Amino acid sequence: MKLPTFWGGTHPPQKKEFTADKKIEQYLPLGDLVFPMAQNLGAPCKPVVKKGDAVLAGQKLGDTEAFVSAPVLSSVSGTVKEIGLKLTSSGILEESVVVENDGRYELDPSWQPLPDYEQIDPKEYVKRIRDAGIVGFGGATFPTAVKLSPPPDKAIKWVLVNAVECEPYLTCDDRLMREDPEKIVGGLRLMLRLFPDAKGVIAIENNKPEAIEIMQKTAAPYADRISVQPLAVKYPQGAEKMVIEAVTKQEYPVTALPADVGCIVLNTRTTHQIWQAIAEGKPVLTRIITVTGEAVAEPKNLEMPLGTSVRELVDFCGGFKEQPVKILSGGPMMGVTIKSIDIPVVKSTSGILALTAKTACMAAETPCIRCGRCVEACPVGLQPQLMNAFALLRDYAAFEENFGMNCIECGSCSYVCPAHRFLTPSFRDGKQTIMAMRRKAATK
Repeated sequence: MKLPTFWGGTHPPQKKEFTADKKIEQYLPLGDLVFPMAQNLGAPCKPVVKKGDAVLAGQKLGDTEAFVSAPVLSSVSGTVKEIGLKLTSSGILEESVVVENDGRYELDPSWQPLPDYEQIDPKEYVKRIRDAGIVGFGGATFPTAVKLSPPPDKAIKWVLVNAVECEPYLTCDDRLMREDPEKIVGGLRLMLRLFPDAKGVIAIENNKPEAIEIMQKTAAPYADRISVQPLAVKYPQGAEKMVIEAVTKQEYPVTALPADVGCIVLNTRTTHQIWQAIAEGKPVLTRIITVTGEAVAEPKNLEMPLGTSVRELVDFCGGFKEQPVKILSGGPMMGVTIKSIDIPVVKSTSGILALTAKTACMAAETPCIRCGRCVEACPVGLQPQLMNAFALLRDYAAFEENFGMNCIECGSCSYVCPAHRFLTPSFRDGKQTIMAMRRKAATK
């Protein structure tokens, strides 16, 4: 039977064999922990501690009163060593809190499971999720408490767990499903209490047969409301719009929000963390990532406290067996090139990918040959060649008129371009410039 999928897309090499069969290993940091205050797709936090303060794991380091935001919590116990600007994966210096780890990992005692969590008013879940600092761990880091608070006129019919993990090389979600499926199903069950008229669907790309089997067995006792849906293997199947269209078989206008079409979409790790925060009293303290690539001596799936240095993780994986020509935070399609491995793991870090000269595409950009492959590959139905021209001309009005702000930055167009045009980076720069112009206009 033909598996559900979406229009457009492409088929890059999966490259998951490096770590697909490697269990998640725990790593405890050796050095100081760095916590940038901008770790969600919303308002950045402001430090609520000062130099010299003693902190416990789970204690707030930064917060804001803005609705679209999530607090930053300390992942370890220790002492605030510094508050200042630190380099992050974005390539810029961001306000950060540095904590000297005392090695005891003492949890703030105020963190306890919600009493009678399966009987209480499920609206209490939303506050706990916000306090726990939970965001979308698929990479977008949209605050989960906001996502779970749709307008009252939006009837939610589906709560989707996006377990697709279509990005090449990355396997941390696959491993989480194979090693700890009960908490993923448990988190989904709690969310279905919040949306009593909805069905729960766990969407998994069909290249993860072990995960599909395990999740089906785990979800079987709740078959009246929860199902597992295998999807066709195609990039970017895991994009929110794509997974909604594939599972619900309805058209999802690119300008709409998931709630507009009756959906709430949660990442695998996000759902897992929801269960931990509500049922176990554990806030967001760690991140599970894949450290991989042809340049890494021993690729691994690792769980470590947030704020851990990427350099420590690379060393733990045996260092580089060959000098990498490019290192990415994330995967090869949507990841961003990092300037240094002396940066912290943050909520948006899904992986660290080190590529060799043989595997990294370092071809020179050449003029567009008008072949149309980018148009065929774009899963959103845009015209990348036009958007690229307007972005390079800095004609941002024309960029917007050609729906440039609807680009999901999946990289499909750049991947298929025979002229090696830097399409996706130009769209990212154009979108960021337009958003900056909007913010500046709003302050006048």
